[in-house]
Amino acid sequence: MKHILLSSLLLVNLHYLNAQSTSKRDSLQGGLREERTCYDVMRYNLDIIINPSDKSIKGSNEIVFKVDDETTRIQVDLFENMQIESIIWNNKKLKFQREYDAIFILFPKKLKKGSLEKILVNYWGNPLVAKNAPWDGGFVFNKDTKGNPWIGVAVQGTGASLWYPCKDSQTDEPDQGASIKVAVPNGLMNVSNGRFKGSTDLKNGYTRWDWEVKNPINNYDITVNIADYIHIHDNHQGLDLDFYVLRENEEKAKKHFEQDVKPMMDCFQSKFGKYPFWEDGYKLVETPYLGMEHQSAVAYGNKYKKGYMGYDISGTGAGLFFDYITIHETGHEWFGNSITSKDIADMWIHEGFTTYTESVFIECLKGYEEAQKYINGQSRSVRNDRPVIGQFGVNKEGSGDMYYKGALMLNTIRHIINDDTLWWKLLYTYAETYKKQIIDTPTVLAFFNKETGLDFTKVFEQYLTTTKIPKLVLDKQGKTLKFYWENCVDQFNMPVAIMIKGKEIRLQPTTNSQELTIDENTSWNDIEVATKRFFVKVKKLNE
Repeated sequence: MKHILLSSLLLVNLHYLNAQSTSKRDSLQGGLREERTCYDVMRYNLDIIINPSDKSIKGSNEIVFKVDDETTRIQVDLFENMQIESIIWNNKKLKFQREYDAIFILFPKKLKKGSLEKILVNYWGNPLVAKNAPWDGGFVFNKDTKGNPWIGVAVQGTGASLWYPCKDSQTDEPDQGASIKVAVPNGLMNVSNGRFKGSTDLKNGYTRWDWEVKNPINNYDITVNIADYIHIHDNHQGLDLDFYVLRENEEKAKKHFEQDVKPMMDCFQSKFGKYPFWEDGYKLVETPYLGMEHQSAVAYGNKYKKGYMGYDISGTGAGLFFDYITIHETGHEWFGNSITSKDIADMWIHEGFTTYTESVFIECLKGYEEAQKYINGQSRSVRNDRPVIGQFGVNKEGSGDMYYKGALMLNTIRHIINDDTLWWKLLYTYAETYKKQIIDTPTVLAFFNKETGLDFTKVFEQYLTTTKIPKLVLDKQGKTLKFYWENCVDQFNMPVAIMIKGKEIRLQPTTNSQELTIDENTSWNDIEVATKRFFVKVKKLNE
């Protein structure tokens, strides 16, 4: 089963290798050479100063790591426009070599397998400024209405090494969490991930704000948010809820977040298990860009509007009773932050499941029909431009269809299973089984197959590795209805539901024609395919 899918992915990627140009820089950032696999990051201790006036960073990151294989050389990453001042190990300066954004650190003696090591990377520079965050990675330097600096960062896909030295691969998270200490000009606050541990006036015009993360965390989730913030605290059934918003938005924020956050937590915890980062609390932080799923410090920039900046992303009206950014980005706490893909080529594991959480929230509050209206409305945004799964090993995501097509595939799988008790158990168990783990598509497939007793190999292959939407061909001839799949992968065999004169019939089409006996008085108007439950197209011959 796994081998079938992997061979399909290989074919897709061989096609990509011919169709897309990749560089040495891409493979250095996205690949897994022994300089990366030889060690396991245990903790990051980030201690930096951010100067808003010249948009600079200066400071250090202490990287604590365990040696998995004996080595004298490891790779860390920092964008080449940022400068390494020194790398210290056991009070000694280490030699290093830079190749694009990769820093190869040379140790004077072999590091022993199993040993725990620390390096302190001192660095400085002006990080890249985002042109259009969060889609374009980098820092956002903005000002509030009173002229105070308002700064954020979003680097998903681009890489966290845009602003701090790290092992910039989703295959490795600091198992023991991180400390994030950020000094900013007096009068401003920095909000980062995890729990606030206190602030210190450095007596030089700067105050340092200290945060502590207890859980493993993706590199791209580590964040800074700098502004003249007001802190609003709440608690829901023992979970700390903290909101950091611009001073001018305090009253607006209190009312707005009250409407969605607690119902959302109740819904998501009932469907996906306990909030994964309980020890670190839950925060929404107002940002000068739309949003990002920064773990335990979710970036919020939807301007206190319902929908997606006041717009229903489904075009159905079903998405205007909730704040899209609050729901979507928090859904990532389970899917993306807790369950993480090994390679960004598999980012549908983040985005497909999280987009599905939007309709789950609607179903919790408004019921099944409204949720189905919403998720099917999203189908109009599927482009089928490229496969959902991207190119492995070179830091390349697949199509943006990972969002809506990924969610529609999950909705299709729900209706293939045709047992909602099993479906909700499947999602809950999936979220709990792979909680705080790093996985890939074959792992998801194997889990779904095992838990349901069904084989979704061809479904995954069809929707994730091709740009084709399967087409159910129907041919009515007298008392006979012939049916089969086309526009699909070899041996595609997905079940589907149709209605004939109001009666539901479950078909088991393959790529070979099959027949169903029907009433000879049946017209095409009497036959309807359940395209709201199955993301498929229909072709009626001789209609």
